[in-house]
Parts: sequence; C-alpha cells; structure tokens
Amino acid sequence: MDAKRDRLKYFFLIITVMLLGLSSRYFSYFLPGWLNQYLGDILWALMVFFMVGFIFRESPVLWVAAIALSFAFIVEISQLYHAPWIDNLRKTTIGGLILGFGFLWSDLLSYTIGVTIGVLLEKVLILR
Repeated sequence: MDAKRDRLKYFFLIITVMLLGLSSRYFSYFLPGWLNQYLGDILWALMVFFMVGFIFRESPVLWVAAIALSFAFIVEISQLYHAPWIDNLRKTTIGGLILGFGFLWSDLLSYTIGVTIGVLLEKVLILR
C-alpha cells in the first residue's frame, strides 16, 4: 500500500490545474494551434486524476489512474448521447466544462496523456 496522499497539496494541484485549463482557453490566441487544440483536454484529465487522488488518498497510483481515465472516457462517450435534458445541461458553463459537447477520438488520447502526466508527476515528484 502506498503512503497517504497529502490532501492539501492535492487541493492546490487541483486548483492550479483548473486555473491553467481555464487560462488555456482564455489565452488560446497565444498558443500554437496544435497545442491549443489538445491542452485543455489534457489538463482536464490531469485535474480529474488529482481529484481522484484527493478523494482516494490511500489507493495505489495505478488504481487512481484507472478510475480517472475511466471517468474521462465515460464522460467523452456520453457525448454521443443527445437528449434535450443533457444538451440543455451542456449549454450551461459548468455543464459544458464538465460534460463537453461532441465526441472526438482525439480527446481519448488527450485524456490518456493527461492521466499519464499525473502518474509521472506522482511517481517522479513523489507527491505524497
């Protein structure tokens, strides 16, 4: 069993990544097109990884990664479903940020990269 994650540290990581993600949209005109296209999704998945680590502070890093990646994939796949109630939810700011709008295969790769970055940060920087 891995050591417990430091919740305060993970809270600040969640907030930092959230601000970076929102900033990547706000300042998108400063970023190269290829980076701008994927950075928000990578950071969203990294934030999900840190949130799962925050909640399940004693779980092994690969378990946290599997849960975070599963959540991200489920949210992406849910974008194939269109009913008035969920599309109305997606039209809200928070709904759009969490649920997204349309399914893209490239988002699955971006989520995998974001969660992998989280695993590497936790393993290399020993964020516990």
